[in-house]
Amino acid sequence: MSRLLVLVLALLLPAVPATAAPSGWMVAGPGQITATLSLNSGNLTLAVSRQGRTVLQPAAVGLTTTTADLTKDLTFTGRSDRVVIDRYTMPHGKRLQRSARMTEARFGFRNAAGSFDLVVRAAADGVAYRYLLPGPAAVTSEASSFRVPADSKAWLLPYNAWYEANRVRTTAGEATGDFGYPSLFQTGQDFALLTESDVDGRYAGSRLRRSGDGFQVVLADEQVASTGTTPWRTAIVGDLNTVSTSTLVDDLASPATFTDVSWIKPGKVAWSWLSEHSSPSDFARQKQYVDFAARHGWEYALVDEGWSAAWVPELIRYARAQGVEILLWLRWSDLDTQQERDTVLPRIKQWGAKGVKLDFMESDSQDRYRWYDAVLQKTADLKLMVNFHGSTIPHGLARTWPHVLTMEAVRGAENYPPAANNPVQFFTRNVAGSMDYTPVSLEVGTKEASIAHEVALPVVYESGWTHFADKPEAYERHPQALRYLDQLPTVWDETRLLYGDPDSHAVVARRNGDRWFVGGIATQERTLRAPLGFLGGGQWLVETVRDPAARADVVRDTQVLRNTDTLSVPTRRNGGFAAVVCRYRPGLRTCDQPIRQVPKTTLTVEPTGTVDTPPGSTIEVAGTFTNGDKEIRDVKLTATAPEGWSVTGAAIQRRTLAPGESISGRWRLTAGTRVGPVDVPIVATFGSGVHVEQVVKAFVPPPTPANGTQVSDLPFMSETNGWGPVERDRSNGENTGGDGAALAIGGVTYAKGLGTHAPSEVSVYLGRGCERLAAKIGLDDETEQPGSVAFQVFGDDELLYDSGVIRGKGAAVPIDVDVSAVRMLSLRVTDGGDGRNFDHADWAEAALTC
Repeated sequence: MSRLLVLVLALLLPAVPATAAPSGWMVAGPGQITATLSLNSGNLTLAVSRQGRTVLQPAAVGLTTTTADLTKDLTFTGRSDRVVIDRYTMPHGKRLQRSARMTEARFGFRNAAGSFDLVVRAAADGVAYRYLLPGPAAVTSEASSFRVPADSKAWLLPYNAWYEANRVRTTAGEATGDFGYPSLFQTGQDFALLTESDVDGRYAGSRLRRSGDGFQVVLADEQVASTGTTPWRTAIVGDLNTVSTSTLVDDLASPATFTDVSWIKPGKVAWSWLSEHSSPSDFARQKQYVDFAARHGWEYALVDEGWSAAWVPELIRYARAQGVEILLWLRWSDLDTQQERDTVLPRIKQWGAKGVKLDFMESDSQDRYRWYDAVLQKTADLKLMVNFHGSTIPHGLARTWPHVLTMEAVRGAENYPPAANNPVQFFTRNVAGSMDYTPVSLEVGTKEASIAHEVALPVVYESGWTHFADKPEAYERHPQALRYLDQLPTVWDETRLLYGDPDSHAVVARRNGDRWFVGGIATQERTLRAPLGFLGGGQWLVETVRDPAARADVVRDTQVLRNTDTLSVPTRRNGGFAAVVCRYRPGLRTCDQPIRQVPKTTLTVEPTGTVDTPPGSTIEVAGTFTNGDKEIRDVKLTATAPEGWSVTGAAIQRRTLAPGESISGRWRLTAGTRVGPVDVPIVATFGSGVHVEQVVKAFVPPPTPANGTQVSDLPFMSETNGWGPVERDRSNGENTGGDGAALAIGGVTYAKGLGTHAPSEVSVYLGRGCERLAAKIGLDDETEQPGSVAFQVFGDDELLYDSGVIRGKGAAVPIDVDVSAVRMLSLRVTDGGDGRNFDHADWAEAALTC
């Protein structure tokens, strides 16, 4: 072909433009949820629609690091797609069996400063995205934000790092300030719940800040040391039923780091702190809570702030013999160092406690999230379950660490919330994960909610551990309410919203096995309705508890209904109802199932006194286990070697043990090298894990002190302190070990001694090898105000010296005490009779003549 012809054809044919880079992309989920990503003038936005309706308007996407601003002048570099299908099982939560199908698209973007990938997932119940950087980076901010129309209804939580404010009802346009997750918006018939998922020590937490015409993600730290992967910015989208029953937060989270979850046991918990603040320090009263839990088949008792290591092991033994397990409260700062985690948690495990309640974290910082990582790894290693209080919200944490049974992050019963704040919690906070609201306040608190409203709360609210807020006597004065609570599980195969609105009411149905439990709460007088279409065909027995005319125990109604019926219950202001539903058969009168009762047994051990057992020496122990009035099966009796000890002798086992029948065994143990008191457990187990234990008290003596030994250089045989640990060669300081200053009394500093906080007691072993104790005593100079204390010296529980009450700061008082023939020396400080405030007391230069 000639050059001319080519030229003519070129002039006659239409011009073909150069191929333009794409500027918009869609990611469609398996339902009718679609994420739309747009790049305009180098600025990236993301929008979300449902069934063709825009729910979240285009809002900024991007982030900045110390080396790159990745929010502008962006260009598209590529896309890849895949389908994510995930099936997993949870040991607790709103639904045990989980199945997630998500469409995932990975988009590449870059500018002159750097690059990132944006991973977008669309599911049937929402959209999420996260950033992937080429490597570790110091992230300084995110442009990530969400936009809804200004007139959208909004249910928002004014932010604090422990998430315990009341939610406010407003609109997106009227909201100002910072808000905590989850944040709920309604646009027409569509709802969007905004939160985050898969947050841990690789990043920091965040919150939402009203900015411009949207809500921007604000990081808790000014700079985050990212590994290169950020959390998921998450929007749960759908109708109210889809949003409130969604598991998207868990679906997005990292899978569990371990597979054996047989030791993770949800359950009901007797809890004394709210109704009786001082009761956790009362051993006898805690035994009464254990007795109550045992009578009613509740699995746990929580001993909150105030418990003592002096009696907790005995309480645990007492409880386990009745089929009740003990949970213990700790401040987070009790475990804020690796040494503390390696010391405190194994001791609690050795005592036999099954879990811990950890309190006052109150931070979304990366450092605090790294603490979560460390404590969760240690508790998982020890098979200790966890409840976080004063904490952040769930971010899928229970998916990654299934031994997290519940978290607070809500203005629960202990903060006396208004009843009007109750329905919205089901649609917001509880969507993200188990919520430790501590429900069913019958006689404690404001009594604003009716009895039936309170009884309905542990159905409406999901929590792997449900800690009941009131005392045994209060529940026993409401026998019909207690009867319902005794039947209530804390594990659910299925959850459904039947009827509700975040402002005013919620009716929720949850299934456990072949029974359904229904709870309804309302803030105003109305008839609550529960359409029964979720039931199968045939007839169903429905037992409902509701309020009488005046505040009193609930009234129980029984009726036989079909799935075409609607259960309707008139309720008054702040009222409610609860129901249990089971398949009806002729003659069936109740859905109640038998309450688990542990047969009574006894275990005696020998020897009965404390036995000195030097390192490497042996001790012979014996035990006799006697059955009570019911046959028991799979009985095993054995002695357990403490850490560092060894045991000789086989376990005694019986297939069955008749009422009144006994088995006995004898074992020889060799002492380890760790000095101090040692419990040698003799344990009988039977049935499905009932644990009956008694201990032989052994004592491994350290060497007797040398002449001139300072008490602060001796191993403590026992130690209690009114605030934090007893400090060696420094003042008591604050609550963390090693945080004190130099010992100082009356302006004079001392290099050696003990820093304590009343009430306190330290015991050291003298082995009858010393004659005198000399010390200088007084209140430490470090406190802002003077305290009042009394110093006492005991030798083998006999009072050898009493200073009387010392008030205020002043010069040290020298003491010289005869300790001849003393085996165990105890230095005690009392609070002077006026409480422990400012009672920092020093035993300076406490030295022995031996």
